[in-house]
Amino acid sequence: MKQQIIVSGLGGQGAVTVTRWLGEAALALGLPVLTSETHGMAQRGGTVISMVKVGDFHGPLIPWGTAEVGLFLHPGNLAVHGGYVRPEGVAVVNTPAPGPYLAVDGLGVALREGLRPVAANLVVLGYAAGRGLLFCEAGLLAEIIGGHTPEGHREAHLRAFRAGVAAAQEAGG
Repeated sequence: MKQQIIVSGLGGQGAVTVTRWLGEAALALGLPVLTSETHGMAQRGGTVISMVKVGDFHGPLIPWGTAEVGLFLHPGNLAVHGGYVRPEGVAVVNTPAPGPYLAVDGLGVALREGLRPVAANLVVLGYAAGRGLLFCEAGLLAEIIGGHTPEGHREAHLRAFRAGVAAAQEAGG
């Protein structure tokens, strides 16, 4: 099993958290995993990209045009980091607008669930897992999220993630 995933968003959207959960899922499966993060001006709402490499890789960085999956927590980041996803790869974008990618209205789903806007990251992750795009199943990710989320936020995080999985199933995933 080898898979390269980029997670792209803006500071405060949870890209680093999503990356950590993916890394934990790989470890739970006994798979080798490397991660890296580039924060830039993240504290001021700037671009964040993180990378997850599952399998036997030598370095943590994903070369341009080689990622199998891209999770875009902000639609504007597709123009910035979309080139990391290889031509036959899949970009999952947090947007209601259709395009040459898999669109999921993560923000809209989160708000309909009565959740804070930042929960859109979990909707996007759940959508990707529900479509079978990731190296692990949605059930394992739900366990990881539940186990690594403080009790006061656990229910909301799992609700957002499961809403993303449900959106994927509705879309035919």
